[in-house]
Amino acid sequence: MPENPNDFSSSGMPFFDQIAKAMSASGPVQWDLARQFAMMSTNISSPEANVEPTTRISLNQLAQVADLHVRDVTGLSTTTSTQSPNIEVVNRSTWIHHTLEAFKFYFSDFSVGAPASIGDETGSDLAGDDADGMDAMMTNLTKLMTPAMLGMSVGSMVGQLSLRAFGQYDLPLPRLPKTQLIFLARNCEEFANDWSIKVEDMQMWSLIQELAFHRVFQVEHVRELITESVKQHVSGFKPNPNAFGQRLSNIDVADTNPAEMMQRLLGDPTILLGAERTAQQKSLAPVLDALICTIVCYVDRVVDVVAGRILGNGAQISEAVRRRRVEASAQDQYVEELFGIHLTDAQLAGGDRFIKGVVERAGEQGLAQLWSKKGNLPTPNEISAPGLWLERISL
Repeated sequence: MPENPNDFSSSGMPFFDQIAKAMSASGPVQWDLARQFAMMSTNISSPEANVEPTTRISLNQLAQVADLHVRDVTGLSTTTSTQSPNIEVVNRSTWIHHTLEAFKFYFSDFSVGAPASIGDETGSDLAGDDADGMDAMMTNLTKLMTPAMLGMSVGSMVGQLSLRAFGQYDLPLPRLPKTQLIFLARNCEEFANDWSIKVEDMQMWSLIQELAFHRVFQVEHVRELITESVKQHVSGFKPNPNAFGQRLSNIDVADTNPAEMMQRLLGDPTILLGAERTAQQKSLAPVLDALICTIVCYVDRVVDVVAGRILGNGAQISEAVRRRRVEASAQDQYVEELFGIHLTDAQLAGGDRFIKGVVERAGEQGLAQLWSKKGNLPTPNEISAPGLWLERISL
C-alpha cells in the first residue's frame, strides 16, 4: 500500500489495480473509492492539522449563546436535555469522513434496485444484432464498474463540497447520528476574509444557521418525511453504463495521469446517472421541492431574527451567503440534484413569500404549526397560497 493513500500513481498499488479491486466488491457504491476521490479532489496530500483547541472552545461558547436564541425563536429543542448540543469542530478530512458515512443511508434502497435495472436496461439495448463487438465489450465492462464509478462520482462531489461547507447543513438533509453537529471552521474563516466580514460574526451567523436546521430535523416526523422522500429520489435513478462506455471509448489512452483522467471523466456524473429525471423522480419533485423550500426559507427567517438580536445586523452576511448559494458550482449543484434538493431562485422567492404570508396572517404561533404535527408541511399548491395552508390546518 502506498505511503500516501491518495497517491494513485505510486508503484505500491497502481490506480487501475484499485479500480479492479473495487469492481470485485459488492454494493451499489464503492465508498472506499468515494473517500479516496473526495480527498484527491481537495488536494489533501498529507494529514491535515487538527483544529486548534482554542478554536473548538470559542466556537462552543458562541454556540451556547446562539442556541439559547434559536430555541427561543423556534420553540424547538435540539437535545433531550437543557444543555446546548456539542459542536464538533473539524477539518476537511474529518468533514469528508462524516459526510460520506451520513450519505450511505440515502443509498440503502438504491442498493436493491440498481443492479437489476442496470442489467435489464443494458442487456436488451446492446445484446441484439445491431450491437458491434466494441459496444458489447464496453457495456459489460461498465456494468461491472458502475459501483466504482458511482463511488468516484459521489466522492469527487463531496470533496468539492468540503471546500465550501460551513457545517453539515449546507446540504439541508437530516443526518445520522441525530445528536452530531459538525462545523468546518476553516471554510467559515476563509469566507469571512473573502467578504471582509468579522470572523467572529461569521462564526456566530453560521452556528445560528446550523442550529436552526438541527432543531427542525430533530422533529421526528419531519426527519422521517424528508429522509424517505430523498431516498425515493435516489432510488429512482437508472444508471446508464452505455453512456459512460461511449465516453470511455473516446478518451486519450496515452494520458500519463490516469487518476486525473478518471476525475475529469467523472466531472459530469450525469453521464452515468442520466441527465433527465425519471418519471418517478418527476412525480416526486414538486413535493420534495415544497418540503425543502419551506425548511430552507423558515431557517433563513430564524437566522435573520436571531442574527439581528445577537449581531445587531446580519443582513450583510445573509446577502453574501445567499449569493454564494445562487453561485454554487456545477458540482455543488449536482450533489444537490443527486438528492433532489436543487432549488431555483424563483422557488426560494416563493418560499420566502409563503413564510412571510403565514406570519402576516397568523403570527409566529401560526408559523410554528409547520412542525406541530405530521402532515402540516405545505403542499406544492399551498406554497403559493399561505391562506390555503392556514385554512387546511384550521388556523
